[in-house]
Amino acid sequence: MAGAPILAVERLRKTYTRGWLRRQPTFTLEADFVVPGPATIGVMGPNGSGKTTLFELITGSNHPTAGRVLCCGRDVHRVKARERDRLAIHYHQSYQVRRFRWRRPDLLLERAGSDYPVVHLFDEPQFNTQDGYIGFMLEFFRRLRGEGRVVFICLHPTERYHLDILREACERFLFVHQGRLTHVPDFPTLLADPRVREYLGHLAE
Repeated sequence: MAGAPILAVERLRKTYTRGWLRRQPTFTLEADFVVPGPATIGVMGPNGSGKTTLFELITGSNHPTAGRVLCCGRDVHRVKARERDRLAIHYHQSYQVRRFRWRRPDLLLERAGSDYPVVHLFDEPQFNTQDGYIGFMLEFFRRLRGEGRVVFICLHPTERYHLDILREACERFLFVHQGRLTHVPDFPTLLADPRVREYLGHLAE
């Protein structure tokens, strides 16, 4: 829809539970933010903090407990399952697209209204340090943003060059911790957060 932000995550909540007779919450992710225009956003956080769940909710492959995700004004979870990757697409590790099953008939759902993804979510992508591969991927991220896309790059840094990639590629950041999102305007502010420094360990030195 004209004039709508590229991505609006509105009062989104996903709660996982266990038990049969008495359902007990085991984990809850909460998110509420807007990305009005093209951007490259870095995402970090400990394992199990909710990063992949957030990506799955944005692409519509996971159903929220509450709230909604709007991509270019369209509710992702009301778009035909086979067309959702025309709005938001989730690449996992070796750049394979995450697939999902959806039980609600597509006949009851809306068209995507887009032929090419506008939100690209890279979930712990692998970077080959040889033959200029990192430079190639950085240029790819820049090109997507230059074409008016939103790019999320989620890394679990194990080497210093992972931090260099985030610093060079991303203009703002999300730190996900125990199901809560902290919005960070730049890389120095990110590294100044004590939780981030604890998470990174010696890499933050």
